[in-house]
Amino acid sequence: MSEERIETDGDAGVNAGARPRILVLTSDALFPHFFPRHVLARLGEVGEWEHFDGREDSAGLRARLARADALMTTWHSPFLRMEMLGEARRVRMIAHCGGELKARMEPEVVGTLTVANAPGPMAAPVAEMALAMVLTLVRRLPDYDREMRAGAVRTNEVVSRGETVRGRRLGVVGFGRIGRAFARMVAPLGAELYVSDPYCSEETAAEHGAKKVGAEELLRESSVVVLAAGLTDETRHMLDARRLALMPDGAYLVNVGRGGLIETEALLAELRSGRISAALDVTDPLEPLPPDHELRRLPNVLLTPHVAAGGIEMRHALGETAADEVARFFRGERLENVVTPEMLARMT
Repeated sequence: MSEERIETDGDAGVNAGARPRILVLTSDALFPHFFPRHVLARLGEVGEWEHFDGREDSAGLRARLARADALMTTWHSPFLRMEMLGEARRVRMIAHCGGELKARMEPEVVGTLTVANAPGPMAAPVAEMALAMVLTLVRRLPDYDREMRAGAVRTNEVVSRGETVRGRRLGVVGFGRIGRAFARMVAPLGAELYVSDPYCSEETAAEHGAKKVGAEELLRESSVVVLAAGLTDETRHMLDARRLALMPDGAYLVNVGRGGLIETEALLAELRSGRISAALDVTDPLEPLPPDHELRRLPNVLLTPHVAAGGIEMRHALGETAADEVARFFRGERLENVVTPEMLARMT
């Protein structure tokens, strides 16, 4: 569930004596999001870049790939297979403007080429959204908003319990970059923090003011549960009917990880009963949710359309981070965000 940072040596010998060719694979719509002028200028200092927008057929793409020394990918890039690169493969490295890679390339690509991602810029914005959702639920903002719009008059004598984060136990499932960023943000609010992540040590949890526990203990003991894990075979539907039933009455569930972490029908049953409430930035199996989906109609669900990572500034930062990795590679320097096959197996 957690992310890992390692470093590796760049390939100083790639295309020695010639400016490397960098092929940017993304749609016209996303190109300016990830590659504003200053990022393109940075790439221009490294080598010659060109943009493939997906309008050409597969033969056109293969011809472009055959001329490239490095590739840069985004969310709208074609899925990459080793055979697409040809027998006389020239490509040596790929820099992805984002965190997840499984939907972008086959595992053999990661095992053969130098592949870097750019997970850093997204961690804080996603953690910020998680905190916003926690505060919105605990402080009952949607309930009060509905009351006010309906004309209700609440006097000082009418108050309820448990409307602050302070003194609560918060559970975080997945303690990679996002989980750790959330821990730093929530620390001043006075909550007790539990974390569950098989790849996180007790020492790392303690360094962030948290206690490492098993997933089921976390669900039983936490009044707020934040999901920040990646989606793997290990984590798919980890919150099924049995585990959701472990959550205390009145608990809040926040998902900024992946929709597939939760079994949707089991969640719907809990929400229909009114026993728990939820805030979901991600859903399963469909994103975006169909207009008539039941989750849209339940009053105890806060929904956002997979926007936790933030806006255009974050996308610029992703492009900058990936471009920096390309520059390090061709300077023969150690990269900061190399992805190994072992890491890929634990990633979304």
